[in-house]
Amino acid sequence: MKTPEILFLCTGNSCRSILAEVILNGLADGRLHGTSAGSHPAGYVHPRSIQILQQEGFATEGLRSKSWDDLQNTPDVVITVCASAAGEACPAYLGPALRAHWGVDDPAKATGTEAEINGAFQTAYRILRTRIEALLKLPVAALLEKDPAQLKQELDRIGKLEAQ
Repeated sequence: MKTPEILFLCTGNSCRSILAEVILNGLADGRLHGTSAGSHPAGYVHPRSIQILQQEGFATEGLRSKSWDDLQNTPDVVITVCASAAGEACPAYLGPALRAHWGVDDPAKATGTEAEINGAFQTAYRILRTRIEALLKLPVAALLEKDPAQLKQELDRIGKLEAQ
């Protein structure tokens, strides 16, 4: 069975989708492979995203904001992480992948004091980590092969989880 490819997708690919990619790859032990992309990539990874990942012990070398046009592999699962409830446009990936939505507010748009902005990044990180830890409890490869509808249902359930 091949390692399932999970694509985390948002518009700019500078914060949330990058966080999700790194968290998944750092925790998955090779059972799943994550990548991220944007429909209109920002062209940089937000420095606060790099900072929080490093603080949490994740490797950040080689991270870059990338377009979905540059994807090397067709994903098995696409998870959008834009906060459509906040009026943010969620890009629609046109490949044949199973799709789910895990909306997270964009910390790059946070305003206020340094502590408040850092708090927005911490919140996004914690929400994504909680959801990815739940994803890693699932037999994703087996469900993709035998019961994609159940996997979709589980991904939708996970997308409603808040930070632990």
